[in-house]
Amino acid sequence: MITRVRRKRATLVRAAAATAALVLAATLSSTQVQAADASPATVRPRVDIKELPVPPTVPADGVCTHPTGCVSADWGGIGTPGPARDAKYVFLGVTYAGAPQSGPASVYGGPQVLVVRTDGTTFRNGEAWKCVTCGVSYGPDIDTSQLTYPPANELPDHRRVLVSNGILECGPDGAAYAVTDPRCTPADTRITPIYWNGKPLYARDASGINNGREWRLSPDGVHLVWDVLDFRALTEIPYVGRLAYDRHDRRYELTKVSVLANSSPAYQPLTVEDGNRLRLNQAGMIGEPRGFTSDGRAVLGIQSLRSDSMDAWATDLATGHSRPLTRQAHYTDPMSMSPDGRWLLADEVRGSGRLDFIAGMPGVPPLTSQLSTAPYVSGIRNNGNRRYFSPWLVDPTTGNGFQINAGSDPNWNAAADPVWLADSTAVVYTENLACGANPTPHRCTDSTEPGGRNSRLMIARFPGLKPGKPVSPAPVSDHTWGVPYTPGQNPPKTSPVPTGTYTLRGQDRGSATVRITNDSAGDQTLGIGVAYDNYSDDGTNVINGTETVERVSNTALGCTPGTASALACVTWTEDLTLTGRHTGTKRTGPGGFTLGPSVMLRNDFQAVGTLTTTIDGITYAQPVNGS
Repeated sequence: MITRVRRKRATLVRAAAATAALVLAATLSSTQVQAADASPATVRPRVDIKELPVPPTVPADGVCTHPTGCVSADWGGIGTPGPARDAKYVFLGVTYAGAPQSGPASVYGGPQVLVVRTDGTTFRNGEAWKCVTCGVSYGPDIDTSQLTYPPANELPDHRRVLVSNGILECGPDGAAYAVTDPRCTPADTRITPIYWNGKPLYARDASGINNGREWRLSPDGVHLVWDVLDFRALTEIPYVGRLAYDRHDRRYELTKVSVLANSSPAYQPLTVEDGNRLRLNQAGMIGEPRGFTSDGRAVLGIQSLRSDSMDAWATDLATGHSRPLTRQAHYTDPMSMSPDGRWLLADEVRGSGRLDFIAGMPGVPPLTSQLSTAPYVSGIRNNGNRRYFSPWLVDPTTGNGFQINAGSDPNWNAAADPVWLADSTAVVYTENLACGANPTPHRCTDSTEPGGRNSRLMIARFPGLKPGKPVSPAPVSDHTWGVPYTPGQNPPKTSPVPTGTYTLRGQDRGSATVRITNDSAGDQTLGIGVAYDNYSDDGTNVINGTETVERVSNTALGCTPGTASALACVTWTEDLTLTGRHTGTKRTGPGGFTLGPSVMLRNDFQAVGTLTTTIDGITYAQPVNGS
């Protein structure tokens, strides 16, 4: 239940956040390698994929005559689906276009939220969708740009919906009707803003930093998780808090907020034990928050499980313990757990061939990732409008999974976020044409979607999965493993492992000698070097050789002496050999492989030098600069 609070004032967090990794941050051969390591025992449910109906596409002349509006043909015109509490529906963000300047149809313009039927039936007007935000009442505190993403989410009372940075409700006096109820009309619908730090969620400060972003609602309908991203300091800090209604100011407030970070060694990804012995510590692995587990006990996030690969994690809100959900996804961040808790649907880059050159070698622990290399690796995942995501169905207890649309047209890429139907039998997700019409001309075959639309809404049904009841959300304490948030106070500052030489033992055999070099103040790691001696965690992949990463200056990539260290260039020097279940190498050319800030700030791949990975005789090279 959302509680009610007295009026209170808060101020915006003003100083730099704690040092953290920025996590923004199908080829057959690649799929075979990953399947051998990540998915050997997955039972693959049968998949039936079709499109769901959406409003007609605006005509080429830009004038819509359909009485309930037309959607934009642009890339991203169909936005993000969101969960409903009834399996007959999902919510959907869209961008309307071509509406008249006046008259009843004038409300069907710009970003909006629909509720879409998934069962083949229609609403009373004969259409399978209904716009729930068109023509409704809201003030300037509601940011309409956020109606298409993050995903809308229905609250447990079936009467309110999280849309943009507010809560929508319908009824002449309070939340009386579900939005699917014929009695729910725009005249009786309003959106109430959510506030944090005394101003609307997502509002920008003078420096352009958002007052929260990427929020997701817990299954309990009470807790929200979000983050603050600061490109100046290259930090991304996650928060969790409770929604409470402020009667005096007639708005929702985020209260009892915790910073999901903690300076204690117990919550650092790399800890020192017994003098110079290192341990990889699975705790506090959130990075960018991506939602909640089905019971609401844990926050979903992304961090490195293997070297140069970003995987999905679930971090318990009470203990901070983290468990990996995917295995060497290369990169993932859009994800959704089935309401019954049995499955994870994650959009992954593995299988696309995009990141195999840097993330494809199995068995390498995430030691060099502690520099942190995550912003650079995650920046490679996109090439303009081309996203290399495909939907993977994953067993979260084992990490085993498979691409549900294997063999489909690779020019259609999955978009954030996927969403499950309430009975856990199907997943709904959006696809965008990889070389969509904007902002550059088509570089592949034009869309054959109605009206040349460059986005579409898909539903993947799993006929072999029996309908299941959602997991009952667990009571979640407002006291987390993180620290209580105090407005105006810096989040907890973490320190890297001190400069020195350490040993990491393989969980099965062998060891790694790790050399860490920090700046003079000991606040930031400047270089990590590793020498592997028959190192193996899983007993099937054995690593030998050396690798280093270090922050450098490189004038060709815009990193000159004096560049802010968080935006420095990073050079990889790799000479690794893989034996065991697979054989292969990961090697750089003379001078190593260097990336600059353009790849993480603009997804603009520009590299100096080469990095090549060969697995089982198949060689994976880096992308061409600018691609």
